[in-house]
Amino acid sequence: MQDMLHSTGGQAENGHTNGEISTIRISTAGMGTRRGRTANPHPEVRDGVLRTFVSRYAEVRDIQMETWSCVYRQPVANGIRVATITLATHIPSHITVAGHRVLVSYDGQPMT
Repeated sequence: MQDMLHSTGGQAENGHTNGEISTIRISTAGMGTRRGRTANPHPEVRDGVLRTFVSRYAEVRDIQMETWSCVYRQPVANGIRVATITLATHIPSHITVAGHRVLVSYDGQPMT
């Protein structure tokens, strides 16, 4: 189930008999799997350190660097890391990682 959610991005399309197409959000019961974004972690903070801090709130399945658009010859990191997480509890919108304040955001996150 988790692999299917990851491969589809948690969305599917449903065709109705009248020809209308609806986008359906797919998630697991409970807190669910999300793709969370962390902005402003210090560039020297390794993914393992970030994983340790986020694991207080969620199981971290994967962390990837986000890059600027494809107009550049080589991928250029933009300072945002995207993590596939399975929430145990909601994550505050700001956490401190290695002495630096990091913004955390994901779909369905309550305001803090």
